[in-house]
Amino acid sequence: MNSLLTLENVKKTINGKEIIKGISFSVQEGEIFGFLGPNGAGKTTTIRMIVGLMSITDGDIIICGKSVKKDFSEAIQHVGAIVENPEMYKFLTGYQNLLQYARMHKGITREKIDEIIELVGLTDRIHDKVSTYSLGMRQRLGLAQCLLHDPKLLILDEPTNGLDPAGIREIRDHLRMLTREKGMSVIVSSHLLSEMEMMCDRIGIIQKGELIDVQEVNAFVEKGERLTYVFETGEIDAALLWLQEEYKAHITDTGFTIQCQRDHIPELVKRLIECNVAVFSIKPVSKTLEDRFLEITTG
Repeated sequence: MNSLLTLENVKKTINGKEIIKGISFSVQEGEIFGFLGPNGAGKTTTIRMIVGLMSITDGDIIICGKSVKKDFSEAIQHVGAIVENPEMYKFLTGYQNLLQYARMHKGITREKIDEIIELVGLTDRIHDKVSTYSLGMRQRLGLAQCLLHDPKLLILDEPTNGLDPAGIREIRDHLRMLTREKGMSVIVSSHLLSEMEMMCDRIGIIQKGELIDVQEVNAFVEKGERLTYVFETGEIDAALLWLQEEYKAHITDTGFTIQCQRDHIPELVKRLIECNVAVFSIKPVSKTLEDRFLEITTG
C-alpha cells in the first residue's frame, strides 16, 4: 500500500523551545488516520506544518512524493484541509463561496460543485447567505470547499464540531465513501473519541510534542494484559472470600466483576462450580478508545 503522507523526524522550535520533538509516521492510501492528543500536545502545530501554515524547523514532510520544504506548491496541490474553524465570506451565499474557491483551481465545473454540494448535504440551503448558517452547516460548507479539487489527502481538524448525531454520522459515512471509492486518505483530529473509534483505521497519539504510539484502532483498544469480565451467577457466599482476596472481585447484585487474563477464566469457572456457585453468563467488557487514551495520556 502506498504512503500518501510521510513525516520524517519533523521538529518545530519556537522561541528556543522545542514544540515538536522529531515525530515520524505515514498515512496510507485509502485510510482514515486519527491524530489524537491532549490540548497543547502539538496536534494543530503538526497539522499547520503539513499544510504549510507554519515552517518546519527540521526534518521533512512528503506528500504524494513531493517535499513540503523543497517543492511546496507541487505537494500542497494534493491537499484539502480545514484547520480549526472554516472561514467563509458570510455576506455571500454558500454557492457563491464555493465559486470563489473554485477560481483557485483549474477545471472545476459547475457540475462538480453541484456534486459536492449534494455529497455534504447542503442542497436545500446552498443559496442562503452563510451568515444564516449554523456552525454545523459551516462545517459542511468547509468540507465541500476542501473536496472541490479532488484532493488525495484530506486533513480535518474537528470536522464534526457543531454537528448533531445525524450530521456526525453523515460526515463519517462521507469520509468512508471517499476513502473506499476514491482512494483518498484522511487525517482527522477530534476530541470525540467514541466517534474516532468508529471512523478511523489507525490512530496516532501525540503528547508533549512526541509521538507516543501509532496502531490500528482495534489493536490499540485491545492492547493491555487484563480485561474486565462480568460474571452473572447464583449465590456466591462460599466463594466470596477467595474471589475478593485473589481476584479483587467487585460484588454486584447479579454476581461480580473481575479483571484478569483470558486464560484464567476456565480455572476460575472450575473453582466456582466446586463451590456450588451457578455460573449463568460471562461477558468481557472491552475498553474504549477513550479508556486507552486516558490511560496513556494521564499515566
